[in-house]
Order: sequence, then structure tokens, then C-alpha cells
Amino acid sequence: MRNKFILHALILLLITSALLFINLFFGSIAISFSDLKEGIAADIFYNIRVPKTITAILAGGSLAISGLLMQTLFRNPLAGPYVLGVSSGAGLFVAIAMILFGGVTNYFVGKTLISVSAVTGSLLIMALVLFISKRSRSNTTVLLVGIMLSQILGAFQGLIEYMSNPATLKSFVVWGMGSVSNTSNKDILILLPVCLVFCLMTLFLSKPLNAILLNETYAQNLGINVNRLRMTIILITAILTGLITAFCGPIAFVGLSVPIACRLLFKTSHQLHQVTYCFLVGAITLLLCDTICQLISNSYALPINTITTLIGSPVVIYLIFKSKIIS
Repeated sequence: MRNKFILHALILLLITSALLFINLFFGSIAISFSDLKEGIAADIFYNIRVPKTITAILAGGSLAISGLLMQTLFRNPLAGPYVLGVSSGAGLFVAIAMILFGGVTNYFVGKTLISVSAVTGSLLIMALVLFISKRSRSNTTVLLVGIMLSQILGAFQGLIEYMSNPATLKSFVVWGMGSVSNTSNKDILILLPVCLVFCLMTLFLSKPLNAILLNETYAQNLGINVNRLRMTIILITAILTGLITAFCGPIAFVGLSVPIACRLLFKTSHQLHQVTYCFLVGAITLLLCDTICQLISNSYALPINTITTLIGSPVVIYLIFKSKIIS
């Protein structure tokens, strides 16, 4: 079991490394090692492609782990940040923050305010969905309520966009399409430590996550503080989803489809293995999607949401038809 896990992890790391190389050196223009010393190519490499590639890895891994945590917490394989409205909650609060704090000129103050707003929105929706799931044990009810919450929050965001001035509206529209290309090296200074810390925290939760996946009563009998574990999961999910949404916009289906794909592909529910697989497969997914976005045309890049939806939707449809998972 351990040897198989190590082998799978190494294979995923190799695939990640290959896509990382492609992402860095290929795009609208190809860059060679000799171009990295100086000039326009060097500027593109260090100031655009390096932060974009790091963002893709962090966003894919963080969203996948958030989806895994939500599916474990709700014991529902169709739970995910985008489906249950957590990303929409972050999006609405980002829209509000951009209106209220759009005039802030200090970079780190502005980014901090937007990031805190996104995390707050994610946290509120996570807590609301958890409250609803405790009132109703039906997976169908929780999913439908999550979808309706997403629609309501999206409507409020649309209203804010409608009332915005043209400059702010353009920012909303571009942000709402989802992209890993809009981050800078300054953004990475915020994203990298926060995402890595909270993703690593999830590794240390593997034993209690294994227990709660079976049954909350079973977890309590093992001496696990289920309420504290639940709040920790909510906090990690809200911070990861909120932060990625704030910097990259809402990215669909990664948090939902990657944990499903990992369970189907590696046939394990061990949470230590699943967390590792999800982070790597999530990173691979967004690196691949971003590569497709960049290579499909030399004159423009497709919104990454288009590609993640086209890749993620078939996985979810396959699972629905393969297993009776909604009751």
C-alpha cells in the first residue's frame, strides 16, 4: 500500500514537472534557456510566466483539497466549493470589496482587504451549508440548497455589476471569467505561504478525517473532538477557496471533479493519500487547462473556466451514472 502510494505520487510529480516546464517555456512565444538572461523574453518569463505557473499549481491544489474536505465533511461526493455556493459567497464579497476599497492605492492593504472579504464570504456560506446539512440528512436537499444559494449570490453580484461604473464593471467581468494569468510576483508573496500552510495542515488531519468519513459517532469514540474538527475543516476550506477566488476569480469544477477522479483512479479513501493525490492532480489539471488556454491561439487566451468546465463536467456526469450517490 505504501509502495503503491509512493509510486503514484512520483508519477504525478513527474507529470506536474513536465507541465510546469511546458507552462514556463511555451505559449504565444517560445522561450529558450538562453533567453533568460535579459530582454523582453526574460521579462515575460520572470514577471508573467513564473507567477502564472505558481498560481496554477497553488490554485489547482488548494481548490482540490477544499473539495476533498467538503466531500469528507458532508460525506457527499458531489459537494464542492463551486456547487455548494462557497465560491459564489467569496465572489460576492470580492465584488463588494472592489466597490468599497477599489480606491485604496496601497497594494498590500488593497489585496488584504479583498482577500479578507473573500474568506469572510466563503466562511459564511460554509457555515450556512453545514447548518442546513445538519437539519437535513438528504444529499439531494443539501445539493439543491447549495445550487440555489449560488444562484442567489450570483444574482446579487450581477446587481452590483449592473450598478457599477464602466471601469469597475470591466474589472468584474475579467475577474469573473477566472484566470491564473492576472497574478504578479507580489501576489505570490501572499498566495504561496498561505496556501502551503493550510494545505500542509490538512495532511496532519488525515487520521481524524479517516474517522469522520466513516461516522461521527465512531470518531467521537476514538476521542476526536468532532466539533473542533468540523470548525477546522470549515476554516481551512474558507481560507483556501476565498483566497484563490480573490486572486484568480471563480474557477469551476476543480474542487468537485478532482477528488472524484482521484477516488476513481487510485481506488483509495485513505485521507493522507487522497490529500496528496488531490493536490498534485489539482495542480496538473490547472497547469494543463492553462496550457490549453495559452496554446489554442497566439492572439488571445481563453478563460480558464471554459476549459475546467469542459474537463470537469464529464467526470461528474460519469460518476452520477456509474453510482447511486444521491439519496
